[in-house]
Amino acid sequence: MTHGNAPAAPPPPRSTLVVTAHAGDFVWRAGGAVALAASRGEKVTIACLTFGERGESAKAWREGKKLEEIKAIRRAEAEKAAGTLGAEVVFFDAGDYPLTVAPELTDRLVALYRAVQPDVVLTHPLEDPYNGDHPAAARTALDARVLAQAIGYPSEGEIIGAPPVFFFEPHQPEMCGFRPEVLLDITEVWETKRRAMECLAAQQHLWDYYTDLAVRRGVQLKRNAGPNLGLPHRTYAEAYMRPYPQVTGELA
Repeated sequence: MTHGNAPAAPPPPRSTLVVTAHAGDFVWRAGGAVALAASRGEKVTIACLTFGERGESAKAWREGKKLEEIKAIRRAEAEKAAGTLGAEVVFFDAGDYPLTVAPELTDRLVALYRAVQPDVVLTHPLEDPYNGDHPAAARTALDARVLAQAIGYPSEGEIIGAPPVFFFEPHQPEMCGFRPEVLLDITEVWETKRRAMECLAAQQHLWDYYTDLAVRRGVQLKRNAGPNLGLPHRTYAEAYMRPYPQVTGELA
């Protein structure tokens, strides 16, 4: 029996959905955002559309490993990295290089949207002349987001709202039409992101690159924050871009 003065049930924790093409993408590009959300008790779900087994596992191929062995390696690395960040990872095993988006893949992603009810979506930008899998994943993420809102779309679960989308920074931003419109301070979780990066032995050559990038974006964050004595001397940041307008009642 419910009493009139009974406390209201607490709202469910905020939910973040990260849609990435390959098993390592979420760590390099959005690991700080994932760790921050998880540190606040929020639910973070990572949708890895592929393991990056063909295009992003050169070391394993040179060592003579077979396709299924490489998939298993990349799965294990991604699971360890996601666990380090405090997130859950879901693998779609859609095949990379190229990532071909079949209707069944979109259906599965729609179902995931409805299951996790995201408040925020993170994914790749829509341009990348060096890796077609990245924009393919982004288009799929955006398409599934729209379909998951449609009450008539045949999929299990409740329809979703219109969660804001943030494009995380690509490897070569100048070539991908990327502008750092949002700078996220990840200083407090930087060590967590670095540990997650070190879970990805298959791409060890990227560890220092993304450390340096976080430092550079941290410098830009401090410059754009203005006089702020609360920021540490060494600040780390991630950059994001918004494909949709921000909805707000106050300009800040």
